[in-house]
Amino acid sequence: MSIEENALNLIRDQEEGVYQNQLWKLLNIDSRKCSRIVSKLLEEDLISREAAVSNGARTYLLKVREEKKPAFELLMAGEVFSPCAGCRDACQPESCEKLTYWVMHLQDDVEGSSKI
Repeated sequence: MSIEENALNLIRDQEEGVYQNQLWKLLNIDSRKCSRIVSKLLEEDLISREAAVSNGARTYLLKVREEKKPAFELLMAGEVFSPCAGCRDACQPESCEKLTYWVMHLQDDVEGSSKI
């Protein structure tokens, strides 16, 4: 595992973030090398950095950027995927048998899940 990966894992493990002046001590490296590692992680948009004060010293608070996760809500109706999600058929919604069947049985699925 590279030193950059170690640094990223240390930052990721701390929910509140890690101060840069603590990171180089945790990694057992000098502050200049830590600055280069932080710069690389910032360039790759893996972390964010904001000015902070820790134990009376000015430093930076480093936090992992949240990974953008795909939003599937638009493909769902209740707990069921729309048949149009990933469909490769070249048809119009008005004449699609799969979509018509799904819409007709959607109420059955909703009623069935509320009985459970």
